[in-house]
Amino acid sequence: MDSDNLELKDGDLAPDFELVADDGSKASLSSFRGSKVVLYFYPKDMTSGCTKGALAFRDAMPSLEELGAVVLGVSRGRVESHRRFKEKYSLKFLLLSDPELGVRKLYGVWREKRMYGRTFMGTERSTVIIGRDGRIRRIFRKVKVSGHVEQPDNASRRCNSSDEPLRPDRALEYRTGRIPPARH
Repeated sequence: MDSDNLELKDGDLAPDFELVADDGSKASLSSFRGSKVVLYFYPKDMTSGCTKGALAFRDAMPSLEELGAVVLGVSRGRVESHRRFKEKYSLKFLLLSDPELGVRKLYGVWREKRMYGRTFMGTERSTVIIGRDGRIRRIFRKVKVSGHVEQPDNASRRCNSSDEPLRPDRALEYRTGRIPPARH
């Protein structure tokens, strides 16, 4: 891991940040306090995998909004690239520009990657669920594009109004979004 990266974990206070959004406005994490936040990190606008991921989040928006969650996408892309990406695919959530890598390093998603025998630094596709109180409820690292949205959606459903911490004895519920039958 890059020494600039923090190693965040469930229950930590989510580090605040301010980035420029696709519409040119400034967006800070603290401005969403009181809402659940699905903060997802992706490598690049308009690529096949990142487009599939963005479309999955777009299609899940009604469900996520019903839970009181907002979605924020973060990548290195420029504001203009984000604007075109958002318009082309009718995305209904903010895309934030992190050209200096600050937020990606803050959340520990700027990592060494390997592909086709090459080693390089890049964005690890990750999603962070942040509770209404600003604490990290769940971190999903190295997520695959298919099924990426279902994990955060189920974790958001699990976060109740008090945003209690995750309990290991309820792991099945967290993964599936369903409460298992009681055992007698």
